[in-house]
Order: sequence, then C-alpha cells, then structure tokens
Amino acid sequence: MDAAVERLKTGFEKFKTDVYDKKPDMFEPLKTGQTPKYMVFACADSRVCPSVTLGLEPGEAFTVRNISAMVPPYCKNKYAGVGSAIEYAVCALKVEVIVVIGHSRCGGIKALLSLKDGADDSFHFVEDWVRIGFPAKKKVQKECCDLSFEDQCAALEKEAVNVSLQNLNTYPFVKEALANGTLKLVGGHYDFVSGKFDTWGL
Repeated sequence: MDAAVERLKTGFEKFKTDVYDKKPDMFEPLKTGQTPKYMVFACADSRVCPSVTLGLEPGEAFTVRNISAMVPPYCKNKYAGVGSAIEYAVCALKVEVIVVIGHSRCGGIKALLSLKDGADDSFHFVEDWVRIGFPAKKKVQKECCDLSFEDQCAALEKEAVNVSLQNLNTYPFVKEALANGTLKLVGGHYDFVSGKFDTWGL
C-alpha cells in the first residue's frame, strides 16, 4: 500500500515539474474559474481516460465517468448525481458540446449483454446501473442475432451510446439548449484494440 501511495506522490511531482510549472499561462486563469467547452461522459475503465486519449487540457472538459459511460433518463430522485452534473454543465458552465464515449471490450457492456431475465444480481449496484442500456441491448439482440457474442458486444458499445444521447434529451435544460442552438450532442467510440476513435450525431 505504501508503494501505491508513493506512486501517486511521485506522479504529482512529475506533473508539477513537467506541466504545471512550465505552463503558467494555462493554469493561472483556472485559479479564478472554469469555462469548459465540453462535457464528457466516459467509462470508468482505467484504459480509457478521455483527457489522455483525446488530448484534453485542464479546463477544457467537465467530465463524468461511470460504468459504461451511461447517461440515465431524467429522474430527480434516482439519478441526482448524474442529473446535477448535467444541469451544472449546461446551465452554469454553458458547455457547447456533450459527448458520450463508449469503448472497446467494455466490461459493463458485456455484463449488460450477459444479463438473464429473472436471474439474481451478483453485485449491489452494477447490474441495475447497466440496465439503463436495456433498450440498446434489445435492439442489438434483434438486429444482430446472427453475430457472435463478441461482435454483439461491439455493436452494443455504440448502441448504448445512442441510448444515452436519447436520454440526454429527457433533461429539460438540455432540450432547451438544443432548441436554442447553444448545445450539441455527440456520440463517440474509442477502440483501444485498433487505435481508432469515431464520432457521430443522432
């Protein structure tokens, strides 16, 4: 454990020396506030940090990471953590783009596709969370039934992003910003196996 904590300390020291101290023009304005252009939903998977893969600098992206980068539908009680982040990004920070990014070999997507009707959950939270993508699962199972499980997972990685984009439209402040032309929704997929990144709109 001591070595793990020390890794964090040495990592910060390297960041401070190589980045923070060398880029005062970047970090000085951030001391008084933030004006990010993007809100990014990304998976919590340790292999897909969006700041690294997309080259985002501090202050550029207001970021939410969770299992499978899912955006639940509007619900003031059940999903207040995600809802508050979206509301703050859109209403206070005035972000211009919300991007939802899926990725290759996602464990949450595999769990979603593996769920059996009526089976007991193995985790306290995971299965209930990934069920947000159930409409995407139904579509993939209907349209890709002849594909292998792995290929269905690959299709579901992108289709789950589309469900999240649709769910964003259930938030009244998102819908208003879209209508006013001040906000754009973008889907993305990072394939770390082949080194590709795709984007699309609905």
